[in-house]
Amino acid sequence: MLVTLRTAVPQSPARVMAGFTRALFEALAPPFPRLRVLRFDGCRTDDQVEIELNTLVKKLRWTSLIVDDGELPDGTHFFIDEGQVLPPPLRYWRHRHLLQPGPGGTCVIVDALEYRTASHWLDRLLYPAMWAQFAWRRPIYRRWFK
Repeated sequence: MLVTLRTAVPQSPARVMAGFTRALFEALAPPFPRLRVLRFDGCRTDDQVEIELNTLVKKLRWTSLIVDDGELPDGTHFFIDEGQVLPPPLRYWRHRHLLQPGPGGTCVIVDALEYRTASHWLDRLLYPAMWAQFAWRRPIYRRWFK
């Protein structure tokens, strides 16, 4: 399944890219499941991020690898993380972070994620939760990059 959300902020793509730190990553965490950052190398190729999700029933590990990053000719900055160790029921995770130039030196943050489970029906069932987890980020991005 594909989920895409866009958020405009009043900073340049380069400044927004520089702001993707561990502190921002922790600030973006939704209230549930509780998230604990075990490792955060950064947002460059070969960096790793490892988290522990506390579902109140069980603690689950999630490890992602930054597989690509850079700047496109149009001024878009980007980085892509792919899940290496995923909590059930996820079997595939790819999250593209696009920081596109907007009008007047602004930036449009695009969260474009693709996920899969073992079932297309479960993918569809999870869609509202996935959308909500990333919609949660919008006001945080706006405050962080004001």
